[in-house]
Amino acid sequence: MYRALPRVLARPSGAVRTCVLVALLACTGAAILELVREQTGTPGFLVGLALAVLPVAPLLAAFRWLGRAAPAPWPQLLFCFGWGACTAALIAILANNFATQWIAAATADPSDADQLGSVAVAPVVEESAKAAALLLVFVFRRRQFTGPADGFVVAGFTATGFAFTENILYLGSAYDEDMAKGTPVLDSVTAATFFVRIVLSPFAHPLFTVLTGLGFGAAALAARRSRRVGLPLLGLAGAIGMHALWNGSSRWGENGFYVVYGCVMVPAFGLLVWVAVRIRRRRLRAVAGELAVYAAAGWLGPAEVPALASIPARSLARALARRSGGRAAGRTVARYEADAAALALLRNRARHGGPPGEPDFAARERELLHRLWRHRATAGPALSRAAVMEELLPARFDPLPRPAPPVLGTPTATAHAPAPAPTAVPAPRSGFRSRARR
Repeated sequence: MYRALPRVLARPSGAVRTCVLVALLACTGAAILELVREQTGTPGFLVGLALAVLPVAPLLAAFRWLGRAAPAPWPQLLFCFGWGACTAALIAILANNFATQWIAAATADPSDADQLGSVAVAPVVEESAKAAALLLVFVFRRRQFTGPADGFVVAGFTATGFAFTENILYLGSAYDEDMAKGTPVLDSVTAATFFVRIVLSPFAHPLFTVLTGLGFGAAALAARRSRRVGLPLLGLAGAIGMHALWNGSSRWGENGFYVVYGCVMVPAFGLLVWVAVRIRRRRLRAVAGELAVYAAAGWLGPAEVPALASIPARSLARALARRSGGRAAGRTVARYEADAAALALLRNRARHGGPPGEPDFAARERELLHRLWRHRATAGPALSRAAVMEELLPARFDPLPRPAPPVLGTPTATAHAPAPAPTAVPAPRSGFRSRARR
């Protein structure tokens, strides 16, 4: 009887989890759209939707650019965007309305209730709702959560989806108010709201939630359990604090908003852009350094390493493969590039000793090497040619392998002999185990 219990409590399959998540996003999406339409009216909803969609593509492209070194699967990113736009937005609007009404009933002052709700309640509710998506990816898609860059990207997609729905509500409500008052366009609340939310601060929600994402990303590399728990909470606390400061800026006099925007938001945004660029460069350097070990063992061609460490060369290799072999060949090269980057980052994490020493390193390494070897016949030549065209190779470097010279005394030696099997790759030296012994 007791042996059957683990089967009953086993983790549901991937197909079941996918169906549950799709159903959840569909239900919450329908609910939040109808709720927003009721508050803004149908004309306001359509105007808000048309205006709110404008910053979405540039923001998603920026976050996707950051993750190009080791791209996350599109279904995962779409889930994060959908969670922010549907589930997190629905949780936030219901919880914020309930909290505001409760505070108003307790204090008998609606104005104080709105102020306290926007500064003390909304940041906690909204950032926690968005952080739930990061937690789900961190727990159930741990292989795709390899460091701060993944936290940055996942948080950015989630927050962009949340801001999209929130902008529909704010812009639609402003348009409905202007239509009721007959306000001219240039003096309208809609124009002012569009300027503040779409022009000045489209990065506000991504800026807050990225702090939580960096906490989860640092936790993915941490060896100690306390850090894996504490770092995401620390990032969430920073996101809540920044959000509360932003929401409270309009309450601090006429110039409060501009002071917070110029002295806090813009410098913080610039700092995070610098951090993002630095993270991307470090990731590409890690890819180059770790893949060199596999190239020395024969799993990769020498010319493939510089191509895999260059985003332009990767794009060129996919284009070359599509030109010669069609879309299927282009997809094969894309999978090869993603697997190679995942292999490099896996080895890099294991070499630095976290998370605890990568106990499944050997199995995961064999899986990725098998997939690389299976697709190398298509991807290898395209990457080698891309490295030559991008001038990533030193002078007089021959990117094509040459057949070994025939050995004297052998009866036959042809140039079409099969390539030798790759040699074993030495296991990375993990600092975690050495520290644990001390």
